[in-house]
Amino acid sequence: MAEPVSTERIGNVAIVEIDNPPVNALGSLIRQHLEDHVRAALEDDGVDAVVLAARGKHFSGGADIREFGQPSTGPDLPGLIARLEAADKPIVAALKGTVFGGGFELALGCHYRIADSSARFALPEVRLGLLPGAGGTQRLTRLIGPEAAVKLIVTGEPIDAREALSLGIVDRLDDGDPREAAIAFAGEIAKTRPLPRVSEMTDRIAAVDPVAFDAVAERFLAANRGLTAPRACVASVRNAFTRPFAEGLAEERRMFAELRGSDESRAQRHLFFAERAALKVPGLDATVKPRPVQKIAVIGAGTMGGGIAMSLASGGYDVTIVDQSDDALTARLQAIAGLYRKSAARGASAAEGETALARISSTTDFAAAVGGADLVIEAVFERMDLKKQIFGELGTLTKPGTVLATNTSSLDVNEIAEASGRPGDVLGMHFFSPANVMKLLEVVRGDKTDPDALATAIEVGRRSGKIPVTVGVCFGFVGNRMMAARTRQLDAMLLEGASPAEIDAEARRFGNAMGPCAVSDLAGLDVGYLVRKESGRRAYVIDAIAESGRHGQKTGKGLYRYDPGDRRPIPDPEVDTFIDALALQAGVTRRPIPDDEIGERLVYPMINEAARILEEGIAARPSDIDLIWISGYGFPRTKGGPMFHADTIGLPTIVARLDELAERTGSEELHPAPLLRRLAEQGGSFGDMNGS
Repeated sequence: MAEPVSTERIGNVAIVEIDNPPVNALGSLIRQHLEDHVRAALEDDGVDAVVLAARGKHFSGGADIREFGQPSTGPDLPGLIARLEAADKPIVAALKGTVFGGGFELALGCHYRIADSSARFALPEVRLGLLPGAGGTQRLTRLIGPEAAVKLIVTGEPIDAREALSLGIVDRLDDGDPREAAIAFAGEIAKTRPLPRVSEMTDRIAAVDPVAFDAVAERFLAANRGLTAPRACVASVRNAFTRPFAEGLAEERRMFAELRGSDESRAQRHLFFAERAALKVPGLDATVKPRPVQKIAVIGAGTMGGGIAMSLASGGYDVTIVDQSDDALTARLQAIAGLYRKSAARGASAAEGETALARISSTTDFAAAVGGADLVIEAVFERMDLKKQIFGELGTLTKPGTVLATNTSSLDVNEIAEASGRPGDVLGMHFFSPANVMKLLEVVRGDKTDPDALATAIEVGRRSGKIPVTVGVCFGFVGNRMMAARTRQLDAMLLEGASPAEIDAEARRFGNAMGPCAVSDLAGLDVGYLVRKESGRRAYVIDAIAESGRHGQKTGKGLYRYDPGDRRPIPDPEVDTFIDALALQAGVTRRPIPDDEIGERLVYPMINEAARILEEGIAARPSDIDLIWISGYGFPRTKGGPMFHADTIGLPTIVARLDELAERTGSEELHPAPLLRRLAEQGGSFGDMNGS
């Protein structure tokens, strides 16, 4: 087995190289070996300069977060970086591929940085509920200035090598081998003194306008309301130009430790691992390869079809939108072009938008479009008869091996698959609206879906920037099935005495950006009504309101009323009167419902339904369910998803409360699911089922 760190001598330059695939994570063992090798090189009288490099495609993806919370062994990263920076011989970092997190901080501790064009730089710790804790906020601010630094640190977004060069993060960009370029550079500057140490730089922090800095920082904080880590990042960057380096560094480390122990960070680290676990699908191993896909046909020129086309085109696929109406196709292409222009105006790459737009075409020739496609995605109205008709045609018009996907949000994928006559090629690809923005993709595996067809859908989703989560077939799959459970309690609470405003206020207190009643009005009450009608289900209050012509924002009235041109929901006495009449008709005596009960009935029934989903095998693991609700339904990231949240509360607490609510309301479905009750009685958790 190769050593995780090695040293090679070329002339008077020592090359210390990390070899810890796949991303050269800086775990405790790597840090210890790295310190030993660098020390030996610095103590060697024949060495005048050191190059810090890495094998593989990447320099380093940063710290190994699996070690968080574990007993510390070996040198810590901040100390290692400080010792590199204090070296009396120049250390040159050779950077390529991923230079993220602790890997970026390690590079900032070197005296010089050489990169190739593949290098991408980021401090993404904020996405784990953290701040860069190994000097990143202090050194980067001194190197590139507070305003540029706060953007990188608070957003966590990567930048490419050319931007890094323009900001002054790297000293030289070389399109050859960065290792060889760094060796040559190290030879050039081996005797240069004094050595440039980022911690000693003051030019970029000497005359900062605090008011201007706060204005810039607030722009980035606006997208992170309710999160602690982004504000800690801003505070730490501010320390870099208001305090001496040693004080700022100590405070950075203190805040890092505090954040690392928080529920917010634990939740976000859970989601980090959940994304990776979701790609490990039962029944798919390394021997199952995706089918080749380049040409994709999207059936339906509606908002959903257009959003799907944009996602696929941004992933590099050639997309043809198919519809019966030339006018609908023209309008959709114009709308797509407009969305790309808006993205460019907000700072996205205009060139990338133009390239993606050029990949999208349209046609009314159904047979020609689907006949040449490697993948067909149907995105028409949620009607089983229509979908079965389309898939019957697709079964004969498409070439052998074409994957056939339905974007249904709730219908039986197996029934649709049988209509095609080739069910092995059929599955669900449930995108979420707006599809060009929302990250979630529920990949619905039918009973007869071929493994390579499933692998194809997952790969297309991943390449298109989605988070693909594989689920099984049932009404609503995972997300909408749980949503239906919440909607039943929402509807019941409206009938029993809670107002839309009271329900939404409690949802916002929980951490949701909007309450479920306001969301329903935004989506359109008629949308859920039609889905339930198609499946023979009914929400007693909400569907009656929809049938009265109150469809939400689109009609100016729904569960709230809306002034013309204003999206703010206004409580409407007419709704109260309407529900009073429904309650009288149903023989229900209305009562004030306490806030804590409202909150519990919005969340606990979803957890209960998720337990049933797990027991039926519709979802592979609880973390998949968390990922679905975080990336598709706006569940607060600080809570880590409904299953993680359930473990945080404690399953015995949830079981006891569900039993109480079931007795109080007479709702049988509120009684705890067998799996939930069993876990609670055995002292287990949903986390135990994740296999980690």
